[in-house]
Amino acid sequence: MGDLSGKVAIITGAGRGLGREEALQLARQGARVVISDIDMPDAVEAARQTVEDIKALGSEATLVLGDCADTNAAANLFKTALDTYGDVNIMINNAGFCRDQTLFGMDDEQFDSVVRVHLRGHFVNMRNATKYWRGKAKAGEEVYGRLISTASEAAIFGSAGQANYGPAKAGIVAMTMGAAQLMIKYGVTCNVIMPRARTDMTNAGMTAELFAAPEQGFDAFNPENVAPLVGYLSSPEAGHISGEVMVVWGQQVDVIQRPSFGPNFQNPRGGKWEIEDLHTSLSEYFTADHTPVLDGFSVPPQ
Repeated sequence: MGDLSGKVAIITGAGRGLGREEALQLARQGARVVISDIDMPDAVEAARQTVEDIKALGSEATLVLGDCADTNAAANLFKTALDTYGDVNIMINNAGFCRDQTLFGMDDEQFDSVVRVHLRGHFVNMRNATKYWRGKAKAGEEVYGRLISTASEAAIFGSAGQANYGPAKAGIVAMTMGAAQLMIKYGVTCNVIMPRARTDMTNAGMTAELFAAPEQGFDAFNPENVAPLVGYLSSPEAGHISGEVMVVWGQQVDVIQRPSFGPNFQNPRGGKWEIEDLHTSLSEYFTADHTPVLDGFSVPPQ
């Protein structure tokens, strides 16, 4: 099960945390892995170690340094994978960082930098992969394509202190669902994972205490717990799974269902709504004791 022998995977942000565990997982399954990470001293050291650890498993790995959200760097990443291994079969976008702040306390740079790395970082790499797979299909060549995006439950529930991160992750979900519709005719699957895991981002962000390792017992937020789902979605056995969003952590996977419409209200007098009509109709549902939807993003206890 899950044999990826001969397949080529690109993983962004693969030096540490989730990306590293995903890279090791795919290498154990036989894939040749292209490790991508930012060209900063601590990241470079970690990424090189990940490459060495993959080689120690008997698999192949190549390191490409660069900004995941830069068009030229992303093009170089994809070209290097093709030049080195001759194909690309799996594209996993994982790179990201947090600069947590409330909406009224956030400046332009804090917003733009996080949205750029997460959302644009997914976009430029997804574009390269989908364009390549489409080109192969139109040329009559066999295509094996697996696109896996990394989002967060903050995309669904919001997060009061992450006015940049949550919207970026929501954009990733929407973009990947569109890619799934676009690529299904080429046999390419596109899915989103929403991991709950202890990484550099959680350690530096507002949720650090929630993700702390337990003193004993099962470590529910160890990023190793996420990697098997990535390995499965990358595998031949998951070729019929596409357009899905899954929360993964600990010992469980939750499939997120599509949003559905709630109560429906029709203007009782017909025609254009008037304020009085809206109040009459909607106040039946939004009564005086109605509780606003303010669940926010939270992580259940271990």
